[in-house]
Amino acid sequence: MNISVELTFSPLQDDFEEHIINFIKKLRASGITILENPLSTQVYGEYDAVMEVLNQEIKTAFELMDRGLLYMKLVKSDRSDYEPHF
Repeated sequence: MNISVELTFSPLQDDFEEHIINFIKKLRASGITILENPLSTQVYGEYDAVMEVLNQEIKTAFELMDRGLLYMKLVKSDRSDYEPHF
């Protein structure tokens, strides 16, 4: 089963940029398909593979900061090829 996940990661502390950059770099290195934009990061792939990476990297990111917030939306389909029709 393929999924699409949208992540918005917000460390709630002054040194937030470093935490966001490290989190995205870890996702890039994982081998799963990701798309980035200024407001969020989208992750695409097979459910178990994506969730395994996210489980590990979210836990690591949270352990490295004092306070943080992560919004996550999951869709049951691979939407990586989506193009607006307007």
